[in-house]
Amino acid sequence: QGELVESGGGSVQAGGSLRLSCEAATAYQMAWFRQGAGKEREGVAAIDAVGQTKYTDSVKGRFTISRDYGKSTLYLQMDGLKPEDSALYYCAASSLVFAVEEGLAQRWYNRWGQGTQVTVSS
Repeated sequence: QGELVESGGGSVQAGGSLRLSCEAATAYQMAWFRQGAGKEREGVAAIDAVGQTKYTDSVKGRFTISRDYGKSTLYLQMDGLKPEDSALYYCAASSLVFAVEEGLAQRWYNRWGQGTQVTVSS
């Protein structure tokens, strides 16, 4: 298990797109979380080893989580970005096995990246 390293963040205008990447994504269960200024960290999207996914309601239809086992990389494709999506985005990994429906809860994850900043302007 290597250190989780996120990349791909940046500044975009509303309606734009970004793709976040997370290297060393080798765990069975992976997820993306985010923490906006003055807000609690929240689960955004989760994926298990067979590709089942879970999204928080606010990003359904706009964000897509995926993983490339060959590259040991986790992705988050973000389309139709809104100012309220602005946050520090974290990659998380879990060595535990649980239903992907539970995947947006922080308590399951024991490895975290340092985060990559996403800023969406109106």
